[in-house]
Amino acid sequence: MGETHWGGLAQVARLKGDWLVPLPAAFTGKQAMAIGTAGYTAALCVDALVKFGVTPDQGEILVTGATGGLGSVAIALLKKAGFTIAAATGKAREGDYLKQLGAETIVDRAELSAPGKPMQKERWAGVIDSVGSQTLANAVAQTKYRGAVAACGLAQGADFPATVMPFILRGVSLLGIDSVMAPKAPRLAAWDCLARDLDGSALELIAMEIALGDAIEAAKDLLKGKMRGRIVVDVNR
Repeated sequence: MGETHWGGLAQVARLKGDWLVPLPAAFTGKQAMAIGTAGYTAALCVDALVKFGVTPDQGEILVTGATGGLGSVAIALLKKAGFTIAAATGKAREGDYLKQLGAETIVDRAELSAPGKPMQKERWAGVIDSVGSQTLANAVAQTKYRGAVAACGLAQGADFPATVMPFILRGVSLLGIDSVMAPKAPRLAAWDCLARDLDGSALELIAMEIALGDAIEAAKDLLKGKMRGRIVVDVNR
């Protein structure tokens, strides 16, 4: 529901009906919350790359912010679709976690977060970026000829310090992913994709459960970068 409407951690909430989608039969309520907006947005990103025409034989897909909820679900979905994944993270200790989800290469986020050249060595057939700012600029600069970058976040910043060169010299495409105002049809399609392709064991790895009373401290740790994956709050305890 975002940060503008009360009731996100309530037992009962009054909402606009068009905000809602049916719970897929494949998921329990807990599993749906483990996926959440982050996982749903990840499905939109994967779908955008696939519809654009990015295929596994074209090379690696870079996922930035890889240990976050969006990045974690994106890796699991990309792996199911047959892609080879490079996961960018600043948490070296989480390398095993990312490889369990399906990543083959771990990239230090420091390689992407500092200013770089407008055009760099071609590395990625596609990118899912939830970080923005310099990281997105470098990801675009490293994307292969006629590759695509799905941009969906601004964890590093809302700025985009890049040039048009990758777009006009390599034909790179920047795909904007909006999860909030997306029409109902793509929202339903994204949840269908998750129900079909997201393995339950991956969800168990991605999500942890806490009590309502622990939510404030967990939020503080989240802002400090101490958490990974998704946090499910049991509002009944």
